[in-house]
Amino acid sequence: MARDESSIGRVGVLAVATRGVAGPGEVLIKIRGGSEAFLAWSDKPLPKGTTVLVIESRGARAVDVIEWEDALGESPRIPD
Repeated sequence: MARDESSIGRVGVLAVATRGVAGPGEVLIKIRGGSEAFLAWSDKPLPKGTTVLVIESRGARAVDVIEWEDALGESPRIPD
């Protein structure tokens, strides 16, 4: 599948926790004038609500993420 390079480098928030190598979660990313959901894979489990950085595209609608520390407090949040 084709990579979605426009997602790489975007900051998002996990709507569904990742399980590390056991399986993906879901990340919401502000992209293309709106918010879109992608499957989110990470090396270690990350809880719902974690701010993440997209580091790679796995193809259509799937990305690799790492936890992202937002020092300026400008990252998007998921309302509870």
